[in-house]
Amino acid sequence: MPSQSQKGRTIVTRLRTAFGNEYVLLLAFSVLIGLVVSHGIVGFRKLVGWFQFAAFASDTEKYFATVVAVSTWWHLLLAPTLGGLFVGLFIYYFMPDRRNQGIPDIMEACAYRGGRMDWKAGLGAALASAASIGTGASVGREGPAVHIGASLSSWITERLKFSRTFSLTLLGCGVASAVSASFNVPIAGVFFALEVVIGQYSLSVFAPIVIASVVSAVVIRNYFGHYPAFVVPEYFIDSLLEVPLFLVLGLVCALVASVFMRSIFIVQDASAKLPVPIWMRPAIGGLAVGCIALAYPQILGVGYQATGLALKEALPFALLFALVLAKMAATSISLGSGFAGGIFSPSLFIGAMTGGVFGLTVAQILPNLASTHGAYTVLGMVGVASAVLGAPISTMLIIFELTNNTQMTVAVMVTVTTATVGTQQIVGRRSFFVWALERRGVMLDDTGEQEAMLATTIETVISRDFIIVPKTASLKETRELFARKSPGVVFMVDKNGRLEGSLASADLHKFTRKPGSRRMTAGDAGKPCDTVILSHASLDRALKIMARENAKYLPVVDDIQARKVLGVLHLNDLLLACSKASDDGKA
Repeated sequence: MPSQSQKGRTIVTRLRTAFGNEYVLLLAFSVLIGLVVSHGIVGFRKLVGWFQFAAFASDTEKYFATVVAVSTWWHLLLAPTLGGLFVGLFIYYFMPDRRNQGIPDIMEACAYRGGRMDWKAGLGAALASAASIGTGASVGREGPAVHIGASLSSWITERLKFSRTFSLTLLGCGVASAVSASFNVPIAGVFFALEVVIGQYSLSVFAPIVIASVVSAVVIRNYFGHYPAFVVPEYFIDSLLEVPLFLVLGLVCALVASVFMRSIFIVQDASAKLPVPIWMRPAIGGLAVGCIALAYPQILGVGYQATGLALKEALPFALLFALVLAKMAATSISLGSGFAGGIFSPSLFIGAMTGGVFGLTVAQILPNLASTHGAYTVLGMVGVASAVLGAPISTMLIIFELTNNTQMTVAVMVTVTTATVGTQQIVGRRSFFVWALERRGVMLDDTGEQEAMLATTIETVISRDFIIVPKTASLKETRELFARKSPGVVFMVDKNGRLEGSLASADLHKFTRKPGSRRMTAGDAGKPCDTVILSHASLDRALKIMARENAKYLPVVDDIQARKVLGVLHLNDLLLACSKASDDGKA
């Protein structure tokens, strides 16, 4: 019976024949990815609405802050607390490594695993994120949406056993489709995938990602209409003399973004020290968020209503300033304590409030020079968001498409550039996502060496210096055979040739000196071989397995089930091969 891998390769071969060449096949699958992901995002948004209705008896996103503002005090405390308890238990019992997943995991998959992701973890992350947003956690829905898109596209490519290049391109299609569907911004979806995930702008990659993003936009507009997320008055910049003010605002956004990102990790470290089970931390965080919401209910959920009001100049200075601090605290507590969700919507919220505060301040100091403070609200929103995401191009495009306003192009470019560069200088990282990966020990700058180790298999370093004996062979016979051939390792097999155990020379001599050794068999003296490795495994995987098992050697087999021995992999040989691959990756 053919294996799953063989079935996948057969399907791909037939598809290539049917479509004529691989690139046409890639374009066809980009359409499929756009359709699948956009419907997945529709389902995710409906799931968020379901949790929101269960928690607050309303599934409206546009007027969510108004709904929660009339809730009783105990309701505002109870909803995020119970939501945190559900999310904590779900992540603890059902998610890999007992943590949520998001955009950093997509970046890691692209850098180290050829775009391969665990689609089951993706669906789990979607459920946890929907529950977090719906019950009031101060998190965004865009990060989870992007993770859903990447997971669904990875599931398709994994099932069909596509090549690494093919898989990465389709992963970019999934990301672009998710951004396009989540925000209704097809152009920004393309550039977000290219800027954050793929890292290149070649035409061969660009075309399928564009197709996927457009298909996704068509589907999402069929469900929710052709409307931007925020309806904003058409603001203008009154004078180019304001350019220095844009530079100053960019620096303010850089400072706010840096404090915001750092505060999340400070809360995360503090939460890890709490003397409570891991699954209880989000519930404690939810209670704290509920306490903040008693004074400022606008901070609950994605916060689109308050952001929209700030863009329309409908919020006073004192409230704008308070919401910067309140949202920053609520999001830091939510993400730091273990809620699932994204950071983009909170960045838009905090940036909009920051820009509003800055605009009103400037209007008091320079009333005859500064533009209306709504224009600075737009600039603050894009400044903080681009600094946090580390994706200035796609963030600018997202803002242009979200607000349907391109009259402030120069101002946006100056603010975004200053904010992004300033943040990178302050925190020393390219983005929040890179910072999160570094805290897990994942360094994206080392991808050259890692790629070389992933691309090289152990086939070239497998040793044939071994002998095979039946596990029923006597210890005396085994020792005599060992003396004649002097192998590095003796492997014991059953009557079907299936590997059962191994026996090193030191163990053989130790047992033959014991009383009663004449009645012992090789199986009695050997050690069971619970861990084996396949001949096509990469150097990276082999090194991780040997480190985990603290093994000096591993039997190499052709199949996990059949366990027919092909050779032996020694640790010293593996280390030499890894060193050579690392040098090649640096070159």
